[in-house]
Amino acid sequence: MLFVSMGVTSLHTPKSTVHFPGRVALPRSQRRATKAAADNGSNGNGNGAGKRQTNKKQGPDYQNVQRNLALELVRVTEAAALAGGKWYGRGDKNAADQAAVDMMRKVLNTVNMDGVIVIGEGEKDEAPMLYCGEQIGNGTLEPQVDIAVDPLDGTTSIALGRNGAVCVIALAERGALFDPGPCMYMEKLAVGPAVDPKSVSLNKSIAENLAVVAKALKKPIGDVTVLVLDRPRHEHIIKEVREAGARIKLISDGDVGGAIEVAKLGAPVDVLFGIGGTPEGVIAAAALKCMGGTMQGRLWPRNDEERRKAEEAGYDISKVLYTDDLCAGEQVFFAATGVSDGDLLKGVRYFAGGASSNSIVMRSGSGTVRIIETQHRWEKPGITNPGFNVDPTASILEEKFNMKGKYKAGV
Repeated sequence: MLFVSMGVTSLHTPKSTVHFPGRVALPRSQRRATKAAADNGSNGNGNGAGKRQTNKKQGPDYQNVQRNLALELVRVTEAAALAGGKWYGRGDKNAADQAAVDMMRKVLNTVNMDGVIVIGEGEKDEAPMLYCGEQIGNGTLEPQVDIAVDPLDGTTSIALGRNGAVCVIALAERGALFDPGPCMYMEKLAVGPAVDPKSVSLNKSIAENLAVVAKALKKPIGDVTVLVLDRPRHEHIIKEVREAGARIKLISDGDVGGAIEVAKLGAPVDVLFGIGGTPEGVIAAAALKCMGGTMQGRLWPRNDEERRKAEEAGYDISKVLYTDDLCAGEQVFFAATGVSDGDLLKGVRYFAGGASSNSIVMRSGSGTVRIIETQHRWEKPGITNPGFNVDPTASILEEKFNMKGKYKAGV
């Protein structure tokens, strides 16, 4: 056998002694040891200088697994959806909402956290449960979080047997979620991650924003689909969208789900415009932060009295609020479960001895978005089952919280 090395010919030269100019040949055993040291992050001297550096992570970091609260919150939205879904098409939106509220609160109080409702069912004197300022959780000191809930987004849809109702909850670090104060409505603009957040603005016209979205999505304006809540107050938006040449999808309720739709991969809609609830806007911002989308809002007082209260409270109603203004947290968790069928999620299905539910679960820290199909069996003692009872922990909760829901200091 003939071996050639840079013009030097030798017969049966062992591989371990083949020489290259300027390079010292090492025995095979020593080369293997050197390679192993490099693979382990060492240069052979134990100082790690030989470790290959990369700025791009290769998949999930399973060496540093953290608690994902969203996977616990999905049981909360599932339970609320199963309870509220019983009222589908029965004409009583208040009963549907109350059923969802009762079950959501019951299951929330089993979660290990010290939570405060900042977006809820109203002020304390307006809502007996899940009111703004209510302490929620099983009383543990960590983590301290803000919670935004909409136990049944689309109460009218459920009462009338329509599509698109969902149960939603968002959670972030204490102080991270925007407090809407007296302003219950806001102008909204939502786009997906393909659109540069700085390129769209509520200060621009509908036509200008549509041109930006079309360019970012690499398609003509005529192929852009705009999601709008079907309300008389949106007649001017609908008119401007049509004049610009874009398509329109009108929805009767549920702009939280609508905002999430624009950020989905292969989304059927591209941008959301309109005026809707401020609480729903904050919740949608939390979801879009997890998905890499953009949410903008601007407070929209319904009358002079609401405007006066907002200005007295220090709110700038002309200011455009961006995603980080509405949800400033770095660790944001979101969960939603469908109650009636919609483009985002399927509704609850009841069958003999149980039901099925469809949920979406998100976390900003990891950017994960999970779609969950769950089978619920009534004969099992599941936390989402209608027969679930928190009696074993009721005494603990009563000790830590008085009957008005205020946290007892030092307990």
